[in-house]
Amino acid sequence: MTSVPRDVPAATDVLTRRVETYLTVARAKLRGNDLDLAERLADSLRQLVAATATASAADRARVRAAVHALVLRREAHGRVLPRRSLATAQQVINQVVRQLGRADLAVPSTPDVSGDTAGPTPAAGNATPAVCDRDPTHPVDSPCTVG
Repeated sequence: MTSVPRDVPAATDVLTRRVETYLTVARAKLRGNDLDLAERLADSLRQLVAATATASAADRARVRAAVHALVLRREAHGRVLPRRSLATAQQVINQVVRQLGRADLAVPSTPDVSGDTAGPTPAAGNATPAVCDRDPTHPVDSPCTVG
């Protein structure tokens, strides 16, 4: 049996174009914190797409699901397709990056401002992570499982 080589650049180009197209629309429609979050999510996805270009089919499927979580942001509930929030897309994307061992690409709820000393510093022992860990009761099988 002859194997057919997969066109890696074409697959990654499609996902990257989807992210870029979404971001172009988001820049026209979103403002403030929503726009900032959308740009950080898109940046994380661009890096994830590039990093998994030659990964297994299962890993690429997870990345594709993460891209769709941002780009489509729709859930089917009968005939009505309400918009999901950016926070929901963020949860899906962060779950996928953790599943793929790329927690460095997780997007915190607030931007990380290096060297910012103007804000209050949490007391030792009271610090909370910027990104909450996934609920351990949810299965890891599906990249789109959101708590």
